[in-house]
Amino acid sequence: MRRFVGQLAKEGNIISIEKSVSKNLEAAGIMAKMQNRPILFENMEGYQGWKIAANLFSTRELIAKYFGIPKNQLIPSLTRAIDNPKKPEPTVGSAPCQEVVMDTVDLDKLPLLFHAPKDGGNYVSSGIVIAQDKEYGRNCSFHRLMQIGKNKFAIRLLPRHTHQFLERAGGEMDVAVVIGNGLNVSLASAISVDLGVDELGIANALKPLQTVKCNTVDIEVPADSEIVLEGRITKEMHSEGPFVDLTETYDIIREQPVLEVKKITHRRDPMYHALLPGGLEHKMLMGMPREPTIFREVNKVTECKDVYVDPGGCSWLHGIVQIKKKAEDDGMKAIEAAFKGHSSMKHVVIVDEDIDIYDTSSVEWAIATRFQAKTRMIVKQEAGSSLDPSADPKTRETSKVGFDATKPLVIKGKNFDKAVFKGVDLNKYLK
Repeated sequence: MRRFVGQLAKEGNIISIEKSVSKNLEAAGIMAKMQNRPILFENMEGYQGWKIAANLFSTRELIAKYFGIPKNQLIPSLTRAIDNPKKPEPTVGSAPCQEVVMDTVDLDKLPLLFHAPKDGGNYVSSGIVIAQDKEYGRNCSFHRLMQIGKNKFAIRLLPRHTHQFLERAGGEMDVAVVIGNGLNVSLASAISVDLGVDELGIANALKPLQTVKCNTVDIEVPADSEIVLEGRITKEMHSEGPFVDLTETYDIIREQPVLEVKKITHRRDPMYHALLPGGLEHKMLMGMPREPTIFREVNKVTECKDVYVDPGGCSWLHGIVQIKKKAEDDGMKAIEAAFKGHSSMKHVVIVDEDIDIYDTSSVEWAIATRFQAKTRMIVKQEAGSSLDPSADPKTRETSKVGFDATKPLVIKGKNFDKAVFKGVDLNKYLK
């Protein structure tokens, strides 16, 4: 991560804020005002020696820059990494993430932000929890952490892989939380893969990395992480929330397990990654990893050209899928496949190759001119996303809708193609 920050600084593409800034509401307020601009806070009030990086991966352009590839190669690159993971090698010698070992665990010494007025406390929003299972191996996934003491967090756990590991371990297990990671680690940790697939293998396939064993738990973590919290998820429970989630609305208060931190290590001159809840960076890191899984499933039934899990749908609930239609039912097949590729998705629109899926006006035009609800719509009543405020709060039941906004292969009436006018150079006429 810090190499990318240095690259952005060298290019003049990061905003450096040298004025003293409070971690309580003020820093998040600045991040919210400049969501598509990388920021480096040089002087966080009360945290001398720390730098706080924010909004680093808030656009597709920034993500493509990190990997050094064109934007249109992002989904193919992610798909290849998912299909061909490579186990990372252990580091030789000392690891950057263990350059400093804190003698006493005190979470107050970390610049944990208080983001929004109704939040339940200081939060780690960019932390990746790494757990180990005897049968299934390593799992990496994002989990928000609310500070409840000098050495404790309430950890938000969904009924997914980390929670399954915890149940298999009898309700308690050792974990490591890594903060300030390379984009390869962050994207891989947000991808939904089968239980037993090592997300660090996917990360290593995206961009090579090395691992190091923690000091107090039998878990290997990325060697170049900025901060590592070593600890144990316990059977103790504590209220967690409210907190702003991906939909930019406050999530409810729940009883969640307590994570007890037993050791903190970090790099010299540490750099904390602050992730704005519900912000563009949050949306990119959560939504983009769902695009290759949708892409792979749709390609099983028809030729998929591109996928966009768009910010207007909270980068989670809406998807736009572009296909090369060859049979009349390809659009309807693509709807079913897309929901399989991202089960939390609520609405999906299937369009043709001539539609710009990154332009909402173009997609809306396709719906307006090519879609018929009676014959081109699928409605499914089933469990959806816990992030959907309109879903049943207990069962998550919701109505999912798929729109086939592709044009028919056989035209029976008006033409479905948009007229193209002659290209002209306006400079010839306006001088």
